[in-house]
Amino acid sequence: MTTVYEERYAVHPRDYVHYDTDRLREEFLVPKVFEQDRICLTYTHIDRIIIGGAMPVEKALPLEAIAPLKAEYFLRRRELGAINIGGPGCIEVDGEVFEVGTKEALYVTRGAREVKFSSNSSAAPAKFYLNSTTAHREYTTKKVGQGDAQVIELGSGETCNQRTLRKLLVSDVLETCQLQMGMTEIAPGSVWNTMPAHTHSRRMEAYLYFNLPEDQAVCHFMGPPQQTRNIWMANEQAVISPTWSLHSGVGTCNYTFIWGMAGENQDYSDMDFVQPYELR
Repeated sequence: MTTVYEERYAVHPRDYVHYDTDRLREEFLVPKVFEQDRICLTYTHIDRIIIGGAMPVEKALPLEAIAPLKAEYFLRRRELGAINIGGPGCIEVDGEVFEVGTKEALYVTRGAREVKFSSNSSAAPAKFYLNSTTAHREYTTKKVGQGDAQVIELGSGETCNQRTLRKLLVSDVLETCQLQMGMTEIAPGSVWNTMPAHTHSRRMEAYLYFNLPEDQAVCHFMGPPQQTRNIWMANEQAVISPTWSLHSGVGTCNYTFIWGMAGENQDYSDMDFVQPYELR
């Protein structure tokens, strides 16, 4: 079996405030997303999202059902989003092959039985970052290239948060049940991924940070706005952020991150902003 996984449980904010650094990282940090010729998954009971990575190098990797799903195949009751942050690759869905280049995405509908990930070259393997959420109906499996994304320019150099946001797998681009994914690139000279910070109580969020030099780091902020904590993260690590948690981070240099969301609401603008002077 080429799939490895772990299962995590939801956390109450009143419990979270008692966590030390090690426990905080144990509950929310996903330190290993990509491993050669494996699919690495983290199943969290926070909105039942599964996050992970597929890195095919020498062979194609099938998406296999994991034990907690109690399903004949992985997407029996789920939908899937895959964004490639590596070299060019392919995703085969029930016999149909989709070429997915760097920073391109594929949405795979509920009900797809066979999904396989492969790279065009082992010298420059694809790295497919995966988010999967529960789904109540089938839609259409569809590739979303960079030219298909909705692009928004945000922030400014003066406040160190100039960034380009690309909405890839969102309701304005294609139909999904609840999954929403996109990519934000921080401009050189900027470091904040969002400021003012925000929360959204009707959906959780997960981040994958990448394009970060090995000697640099991102400080990801968590917790209710009046009880903030932080997790220091390295390149190609992911973090799980519950509905009650702040969504914000700052790097020691610029970087790129993928955001994925699960929950009852698909309205991207549904955010409760918290001004910097309100944070504790």
